Amino acid sequence: MALQKQGLLMKTSYENLKEFMDVLEQGGELLRIKAPVSKDLEITQITDLASKAPGGGKALLFENVEGFQFPVLTNAFGSDRRISMALGVEDLDVLARRLRRFVEMDPPKSLREGLKLLPMAMDLLKFFPRKVKKAPCQEVIHRGDEVDLSTLPVLQCWPSDGGPFITLPVVITRSLKTGRRNAGMYRLQVFDKRTTGMHWHIHKDGSHYYQEYRKEKKRMPVAVAIGTDPAVTYASTAPLPRGVDEMLLAGFIRRKPVPMVKCVTVDLEVPAEAEFVLEGYVDPDELRLEGPFGDHTGYYSLVGEYPVFHVTALTHRKKPVYSATIVGRPPMEDCYMARATERIFLPLMNAVLPEVKDFWLPWEGVFHNITVLSMAKEYPGHARRVMSAVWGQGQMSFCKAVVLVDDHVDLQSPEKVLETILNEVDLQNDLYVSEGVLDVLDHSAPEALFGGKLGIDATARMEGERDRNPHSPPPLPSAESIEKAVRNVSHHLEGFYVPNMPVRNRPLLMNMRKDGSVTGSKLAAGILEEETLEAFSIFLLYDAGIDLQDPSLVLWKVFNNVDPKRDLIRKDHRIVIDATKKGPEDGHTRDWPDDIVMEEEIVERVKRRARELGIEEFLR
Repeated sequence: MALQKQGLLMKTSYENLKEFMDVLEQGGELLRIKAPVSKDLEITQITDLASKAPGGGKALLFENVEGFQFPVLTNAFGSDRRISMALGVEDLDVLARRLRRFVEMDPPKSLREGLKLLPMAMDLLKFFPRKVKKAPCQEVIHRGDEVDLSTLPVLQCWPSDGGPFITLPVVITRSLKTGRRNAGMYRLQVFDKRTTGMHWHIHKDGSHYYQEYRKEKKRMPVAVAIGTDPAVTYASTAPLPRGVDEMLLAGFIRRKPVPMVKCVTVDLEVPAEAEFVLEGYVDPDELRLEGPFGDHTGYYSLVGEYPVFHVTALTHRKKPVYSATIVGRPPMEDCYMARATERIFLPLMNAVLPEVKDFWLPWEGVFHNITVLSMAKEYPGHARRVMSAVWGQGQMSFCKAVVLVDDHVDLQSPEKVLETILNEVDLQNDLYVSEGVLDVLDHSAPEALFGGKLGIDATARMEGERDRNPHSPPPLPSAESIEKAVRNVSHHLEGFYVPNMPVRNRPLLMNMRKDGSVTGSKLAAGILEEETLEAFSIFLLYDAGIDLQDPSLVLWKVFNNVDPKRDLIRKDHRIVIDATKKGPEDGHTRDWPDDIVMEEEIVERVKRRARELGIEEFLR
């Protein structure tokens, strides 16, 4: 299906990746890079520039990857326009409205009402995948000793990565108990010609199925599709309930079935139109060190033991395109895929929490550190109930911080949301610190997978709730007075910044030089007692060298580096938040991951080659 919009043919679904690429190119959203590039670091640097360009830059097709015959596609989903094009809609809310029709459908009370539902029932039948006997993904087949993963242009993304990683795979498994399929996106570190790592996080469905096979001591069949049509790629990232086939969601998005073909060496089915397919197995008790990897958090995820994927067949189209994504400090391509999840899954959240009107995952929170929800408040304590409910819902249970605002607050306006929070919140009574499970990538908590959680109630008070502290801050002191006061607290405080925000709870940002002899908690008392600083309610401590005037950077650091139970020091209606890197002096004995930073030589090389590569627009 297709529709005409402003002279551009807008498709509602795609047969395969190449058809999507054609539409991107017609719409001016694809840049072909014909100059030779290296798969090691260089493609990453070019893609990172595009991702962080205004509006997400363009999708990039590297046609001349040094030493390889296959072109590489990156950043295909990395803008509001491209993610909408990928999912076949003009606006992501169109998909949400379609889904809401099914979620809110009432059972028919009469034959007439039942007949009215027949069109929706027929529409449902389109969602189910269909089997085919022949498939483009099996035009070329390599089995056994013929398999050689080194023929694929698998990217070495960041300097300290443990090796090359397949970053956009649709990993297909099947439950040993129920027979239900899972399609998830789990990175694969290539170890050699026929083995990779299988990075299943413990809370993912693929890992759950793997444990079923381990318990029975059985070999687990696995298939990996690379370069699927965009609906299948997105669906593999979606937080569906366990046991729900991601191919159903892809069919819903496409409005037609996903064609599936049986693998040639394992008893699984894969998307027939994929560019590449890896088939193989995971032994139940074989583990190998995997990582580090420059992750979507903007930090390197640490080395750990993960299952090993043995590849028994490599199949592909006659002229395939290798599809990859680059993750790192936001904004990156995955941010736009997360935005699609926000819009599409709002109706499902409403089915459980009808009082929630919208939700927003700030990019700097890297999807698991903070969720902001707007709600229609109905009774005293309602906001706190919603916090608890969110922490009990599927993937949301791993979220570190939950913020509630009233339903009139527009979550699409981040500055207004922040101003609302800073004006409404009573720092003494509206912050709820708890403990619970955390995402495996959280590095701030003293223990892995478990740590502090924070709920913030920024909704308006209603009858029956405790009044907020009515304090008004004193006039803002001069910059000279602030500088003198900061130095008076400690010589470890080296710089400060006062954001220009007309809010009741004024923030003061400070750089702190840590040498192992002092901690943020030790400086907190002096900060809160300094008379000149009484004009500020919120003090945020950052490591030396952090640009305090970069709003995205300071939010990213505070969302990622703070354990609410350890790093919030409150006194009355004021608070110190320690967003610095933690070490043994802070009682933090876990390894702290490094920030992802590209090698300077690669950065300079890409700059020098900008005209040759055709990427000058991304450097402005």
